[in-house]
Amino acid sequence: MKIRLSDHFTFRKLLRFTFPSMMMMVFVSIYGVVDGLFISNCVGKTAFAAVNIVMPFIMMIGGIGAMLGTGGSALVAKTLGEGDHDRAHRYFTMMIQVMVLVGVFFSIVGMVFIRPVSIFLGADEALLPDCVLYGRTALAFNAALLMQYTFQSFLITAEKPKLGLWVTILAGGTNIVLDALFMVVFPWGVMGAALATGLSECVGGVIPLCYFLSKRNQTSLRFVRTRWEVWSICKACGNGASEMMSTISASITGILYNRQLMAYAGEDGVAAYGVIMYASFLFIGIFTGFSNGSAPIVGYHYGAKNHAELKNILRKSLTFVLFAGGVMMVSGSALAEPLANIFVGYDRGLTQMTIHALRICFVAFLIIGVNVYASSFFTALNNGSVSAAISFLRSLLLPVVTIIILPILFGLDGIWYSLPAGEALALFVSVAFLMTNRKKYQY
Repeated sequence: MKIRLSDHFTFRKLLRFTFPSMMMMVFVSIYGVVDGLFISNCVGKTAFAAVNIVMPFIMMIGGIGAMLGTGGSALVAKTLGEGDHDRAHRYFTMMIQVMVLVGVFFSIVGMVFIRPVSIFLGADEALLPDCVLYGRTALAFNAALLMQYTFQSFLITAEKPKLGLWVTILAGGTNIVLDALFMVVFPWGVMGAALATGLSECVGGVIPLCYFLSKRNQTSLRFVRTRWEVWSICKACGNGASEMMSTISASITGILYNRQLMAYAGEDGVAAYGVIMYASFLFIGIFTGFSNGSAPIVGYHYGAKNHAELKNILRKSLTFVLFAGGVMMVSGSALAEPLANIFVGYDRGLTQMTIHALRICFVAFLIIGVNVYASSFFTALNNGSVSAAISFLRSLLLPVVTIIILPILFGLDGIWYSLPAGEALALFVSVAFLMTNRKKYQY
């Protein structure tokens, strides 16, 4: 039986509805991880470090898609909950138009400025050529990347999470096959990796576009004639500001991590951090997918003023992310050695450093899920300011403080300790916002 946003959600139904979204994010993470595996093992640790240097800038631009996708889908879900389907169609069409134009604009700007940006990010003479080559190739596909991000959220709102999952699997499969072709069969190095990723993003962005344009689209969302409403665009951007803030903040902290690691451990430290980030993508993808998958449910029932169901969803969601976090912390520690060997097993010293760092950093996964979900929950409630505050503190302010202070006290280990320390401080912020807004939203 098809699950609808208006349903009452048992634990089983909630997990069934969000499972495709979780798997979608896991597959997105997997083909990002595959890129790293191919680059590290086929091109070497210098190229691997170069890609990790420039990646925060690419992620920062990609955050615009996350903002328009999550913020726009929250606005559309709320409008559907209010029963105004015509207005929801107009909002949906408008968001896609904005996203395409913004994607093309930032693609051009990013490609022009990638060299000075790479130098600013800490690239030295050895890393700079690969930074520029990978960055320009990847940014050429920026509009497709933003389309992929945006449609992932809207497919959930359209009650088609399984279609989103299959599109992501197809895009991921394309990326893996092309990685092998462009880096093993044709030795194109980092350009091959970026080209493979870009073409897979085209698959992930164009297929949903074709679906919503086709006659087979029988969902609650469709393209219609619309005009741009500045207030609605601003409202959607405000709703999704936390997701963009998370991406930008993660990029800034990534830059700071790389700078600190270059100072304390050189190229090897940056490579070890790259392994941690790729491994983290897989686990955080589950939290992000669950949060994105449940957000339209929250938005719908908020619009419908069904306060009992809001309380039900929140309680079940927090139970899930806490349980999943405990499982991830234990499994991450157990998998530290094989993960390090897969990525950098060709260098014994780097492998040992990576194993040690992974075991420290994975303690954070016990609580990361609560922080990720809390921010998404307030986005779904169309409260972009609280959501952005959680994201800002969790992803930027607190990590910056810990990354700067803890290495002074503990040396290189202080850099690794900064991740769980920052998340622990952010947990207090998330809990405080959830408690103080209970009466306002009656959850």
